[in-house]
Amino acid sequence: MSTRKDMKDTLCILMAGGKGERLYPLTKARAKPSVRFGGIYRIVDFTLSNCLNSDIRNIYVLTQYRSLSLDRHIRLGWSVFNHELGEFIECVPPQQRNVDRWYRGTADSLYQNIYILQRERPERVLILSGDHVYKMDYNHMLADHIEKEAELTVAGVEVDRLEARAFGVIGSDDQFRIVDWEEKPANPKPVPGKPDKAFASMGVYIFNTEALVKAVIADAKNPASSHDFGKDVVPAMIADKNRVYVHNFKEANNEDGRYWRDIGTLDAYWEANMDLCSVTPQCNLYDDKWPIRTYQKQVPPAKTVSCVGTNGEILQSGVALNSVISGGCVISGGSVSESVLSHNVLVGEGAVVEKSVLLDGVQVGRGANIRKAIIDQDVIVPHGFTIGYDPEQDQKRFSISPGGVVIVPGGISLR
Repeated sequence: MSTRKDMKDTLCILMAGGKGERLYPLTKARAKPSVRFGGIYRIVDFTLSNCLNSDIRNIYVLTQYRSLSLDRHIRLGWSVFNHELGEFIECVPPQQRNVDRWYRGTADSLYQNIYILQRERPERVLILSGDHVYKMDYNHMLADHIEKEAELTVAGVEVDRLEARAFGVIGSDDQFRIVDWEEKPANPKPVPGKPDKAFASMGVYIFNTEALVKAVIADAKNPASSHDFGKDVVPAMIADKNRVYVHNFKEANNEDGRYWRDIGTLDAYWEANMDLCSVTPQCNLYDDKWPIRTYQKQVPPAKTVSCVGTNGEILQSGVALNSVISGGCVISGGSVSESVLSHNVLVGEGAVVEKSVLLDGVQVGRGANIRKAIIDQDVIVPHGFTIGYDPEQDQKRFSISPGGVVIVPGGISLR
């Protein structure tokens, strides 16, 4: 295990500047890391909670597109670091110090902020993404990095080889030194000793600072590069015979767990929310030894209400089954199953909500039916309205994901 000094000598840079185009329209007015997830959280809360629980307290967040909501969330929910003790979390928008352009990729965003490394002079840099859901103790990865005297360590998660075709796949020898790297290969290289598994890159990197500076400067000079860590910088370092290793990811407080989700598409977002509705979810939000922190506005408790007739008989009970229900929600004679409801959602009498994600302030009118949908915040669903039952009709009004999830954007009027 790494020491507290090792962590203090490690600077964290969290990449949160992407457009999030594949999550549109949820990213129409907000950065992808600040999209609501799991009812009360933002996606970025999982990575930041990993940092806090791993005792990482020197964090720069590189922002770019639609960053207002992310800046506000970090200011309200993550101002827990003591500057007098050398702790901080700082949002850094594009500075254009050494070039006159926006970030062109993850490696370019670091190159444009290389002055941070010159000022802080850390021994190592931990680079993270703000759009993944997982629970990880970075101390274990740092210990691996130091023990192997690596110049770069990449976190890899074991996945089924067929599933690995959708990711950057890490090929390693039996000492876990990376010898090969392929993006979305048809025939992923197996994990040593596990022919049915492959290492998928998690987008989590620990660099020795000197190696990182050399790598991003060389990448910036390469006109053929897309300036991405996974696609360009890491393969170049492997080709140059640098000491590059893979760290085998294991869940924090769960040695057998491998839960990691890249919330990069609408289907992945919906599926990850649905994961939380299972009886024993793979992503345990109830582990008090590894809490997931967030900012929560003051809202009343959630409640269910039964609708009663003039003689006091119950006409319709408010019911929620296998669902995540956040504060301020009122299920008033409606039925909710296998769904995730964010703050202040109202489900009216006789309404049915199934396998759906409803963000803050959504109101579902009496007798409305919603199935396999994502509804953005403050949408009012009229009485008797139907979503998710007639694909042809839904297609006329909304976008539908490749997996068949109906997407209702915020700010629209339904009739």
